[in-house]
Amino acid sequence: MMGGKSSTIAAGVCGALFVGYCIYFDRKRRSDPNFKNRLRERRRNQVAAKQGTGLSKLPDLKDAEAVQKFFLEEIQLGEELLAQGDYENGIEHLTNAIAVCGQPQQLLQVLQQTLPPPVFQMLLTKLPTISQRIVSAQGSLNEEDLE
Repeated sequence: MMGGKSSTIAAGVCGALFVGYCIYFDRKRRSDPNFKNRLRERRRNQVAAKQGTGLSKLPDLKDAEAVQKFFLEEIQLGEELLAQGDYENGIEHLTNAIAVCGQPQQLLQVLQQTLPPPVFQMLLTKLPTISQRIVSAQGSLNEEDLE
């Protein structure tokens, strides 16, 4: 009888220590200053990945910081999708990045050197469609400015 009682007490103490550690770890994680930013970023990436298509919402082209952030996110997503073998969506994100890039010719040269030729050809065929999207987005911005 004594062995059963002590093992029950030991199990209770171990359980209490485990719960205490979980509470400590959660508090430490939540008090991290970058926790909320990383959580938001992870959720944005998950939502973008679930959407699947590269129909990303274009940033305000007058806001340089937003354009830069959009550019970097699209390049990163494009590279990740290409690495996973999802060429269609990867190319879509890379064309979005090229469309908002300040120096698209240099970016195209870098991509030509790094991407396999068939993938680069897919990229070139998608460029006119994204440029039409940019032009239409700028046109709607100009109409909003007039109102």
